[in-house]
Amino acid sequence: MERQRLDKWLWHARMVKARTQAAALVEAGHVRVNGIRKKSPGHSLKMSDVLTIRLERGIRILKVTGFAERRGGSTAARTLYDDMSDVSGGAGS
Repeated sequence: MERQRLDKWLWHARMVKARTQAAALVEAGHVRVNGIRKKSPGHSLKMSDVLTIRLERGIRILKVTGFAERRGGSTAARTLYDDMSDVSGGAGS
């Protein structure tokens, strides 16, 4: 699989609980792909695309590293992206 719909990827990556929520998030203008706001849930993502997603719990910056045929658990979802949200490091533990 070389490409995947934006809404489907967001759902598989567990950014939202339902695919309809993913579509609504995109249509509301809360998702950017490589810095460009996308309003089409059917936008085709490819490997290495960088998503900026505004969620209720904050902004996530994710680099696409994989695609899935089916929605899996949180461990499987985590393999679909590199989280670049906190590249500065911040206060550590």
